[in-house]
Amino acid sequence: MTLLHRRPSDLFPTSEHLLTDRNEDLSALHGRQFDATVDVSAYYPRQVKALAQALGDGAGQYVFISSVSAYGQPDGPGYSEQSRLHEPIDPEPEKVTNDNYGPLKVMCEQAAVEAFGPSTLIIRPTYVIGPLDYTGRFTYWVHRIAAGGEVLAPGKPEWGLQVIDGRDLGDWTVRMVERAAPGAFHTVHPAPPFGFKDMLDTIAATVAPAGTTITWVDPEFVTEQELGALLPLWPEGELESVLSAADPSAALGAGLVPRSLAESIKDTLDHEPVPTTFLSPEREAEALKAWHERS
Repeated sequence: MTLLHRRPSDLFPTSEHLLTDRNEDLSALHGRQFDATVDVSAYYPRQVKALAQALGDGAGQYVFISSVSAYGQPDGPGYSEQSRLHEPIDPEPEKVTNDNYGPLKVMCEQAAVEAFGPSTLIIRPTYVIGPLDYTGRFTYWVHRIAAGGEVLAPGKPEWGLQVIDGRDLGDWTVRMVERAAPGAFHTVHPAPPFGFKDMLDTIAATVAPAGTTITWVDPEFVTEQELGALLPLWPEGELESVLSAADPSAALGAGLVPRSLAESIKDTLDHEPVPTTFLSPEREAEALKAWHERS
């Protein structure tokens, strides 16, 4: 396995590491031959095109890790890979924003098929979780609920939420490449209906001490208190809720085997530290006090 990335890493010590910035210099790939190329970090179609140019005929099967955000108007909860995607943007934007993230993923997918052909494998996950998750989004909820007490939960409990353990995603991707399987697939878990409340309840059942309670506050209160960016994963509206209610049957039929959410929760608690970029205990207490006074 050869890894192309920008900074030195202690991970995968037996692999070859090529250190470069994909936006500046891909000459390290010239003349190389690979069985497959798995692209986990393309945000712009120009990055996909530059990679194709650098690899030439040496890419092998190209795998693009996209996102369910590629869908502009999903056909309701349980939508399939044939649902309507975002329309491309012209000209290609220079910066990624919440508004253009989805269209840019579609443009990357299109650039991939154009450059690497019909053997391209497109994978559309929701939130990737588990040990070594650098975002800390799922990790926040595991540690927060494991700490006990009154937990502030944002939004509507029934809004959809799906995740995928990175280990399951990686294992399945390798097996798909070994079979040279093309096409587009949702790698999501659990199958709908499954909501944000279901996720928090599963975490509580797995790691919460006795006496832990979860207090739900409405989206308007979250906005008023400026808590949105401090509370990860929660669907912030109906569209986000539907996007996290994708049908995983195609990927399951192709061999995806998600582990139980409880196993991911336990491993996250055991291996990941408490993230410090989200809601602090002090700010949470203030918000809960304000919510109860209003109620």
